[in-house]
Amino acid sequence: MVLIMMAGCAGTPVTPPTAPRDVAAIPEAVPRAEPRSTRGNPPFYDVFGKRYFVLASEAGYAERGVASWYGPGFHQATTSNGERYDMYAMTAAHKTLPLPSYVRVTNLRNGRSVVVRVNDRGPFKDERIIDLSYTAALKLDMVKEGTTFVEVRALSASPEIETATAAGAAPGAPPDSTASPASAAAGALFVQAGAFSSQENAARLVEQLRLQGLPDSFVRQDRLGGQTWYRVRVGPIPSVLEFDRILGQLKSLGVADARLAAD
Repeated sequence: MVLIMMAGCAGTPVTPPTAPRDVAAIPEAVPRAEPRSTRGNPPFYDVFGKRYFVLASEAGYAERGVASWYGPGFHQATTSNGERYDMYAMTAAHKTLPLPSYVRVTNLRNGRSVVVRVNDRGPFKDERIIDLSYTAALKLDMVKEGTTFVEVRALSASPEIETATAAGAAPGAPPDSTASPASAAAGALFVQAGAFSSQENAARLVEQLRLQGLPDSFVRQDRLGGQTWYRVRVGPIPSVLEFDRILGQLKSLGVADARLAAD
């Protein structure tokens, strides 16, 4: 099972394929209703000692985090749903979305956006939420850097209808203030260490974080659904490298569910 899950993102390197004449002209994926793949969709699976639970549906999924991309070394390797990975197709790997699924990925640094078909599992690194094909990464202008901050949002079978879940939502946590990908790309990015209904609890965490070497910690207050939430954030975050560093520091302090948030 682990081999099936990791097939596309950990295949045997092969000779780089000849690129199409105009990679930038390759069209985006078009969402359509598809049955679940017979492979790659177990209730859960384990990789590197961590258990991942496959979502029952992609409906309502939206998350912000860091994207990476995978290319020539995996071209034509078998993906988790049994297809062949094509680095020039508009596809992606995700740890928990049903296979196949369609998502819109927006580069929060420049506002560029693409639609991809998720047909593989990965990336199996805690700080990464999606692994994109070479072409998708090229269209988002992230090939050279290798990673970038993104918003990933599930799409329905009709490309005009996107899920209405607020960006940045996570199971069991209040959503961030709703913002379009374009507006999010223009704003600052932060690490959210927690969200509390109690202002005192939020202030207590900020004090602890500042004492542990995170002086840019603060509380942001939001009113959502008739309730006030106090979000503990660190930042703004200038780069993926700094994001990884802060995330690692928070984990060492016992904050295991920190995530990317936009202003």
